[in-house]
Amino acid sequence: MPKKPSELEEEYVVRMEFEKKKKLEEAKHKKLAQEEKENLKALHHMRCPKCGMELIEIDYKSIKVDKCSECEGIWLDAGELESVSKLEKSGMDKLFRVFR
Repeated sequence: MPKKPSELEEEYVVRMEFEKKKKLEEAKHKKLAQEEKENLKALHHMRCPKCGMELIEIDYKSIKVDKCSECEGIWLDAGELESVSKLEKSGMDKLFRVFR
């Protein structure tokens, strides 16, 4: 038996309402994810990934090297390893002497 026009219209309205609610939920999840990311960044910014203590930033020849105040681990941000690798051996030796 074919559907009546009113049934098709009702299906359409319900489907549109569902899509609207789905978009609202997706936006809410995206906002929560962004807030959570910001909270995590605030908690971990300039903290050692290994032990959680504060990192001390040292600027050496425009390369910002982070050293842990506790475990003395050395951390590099994106692109900094490439900058360190381009230093001549004497420059690299000087960089490592800074951390002794």
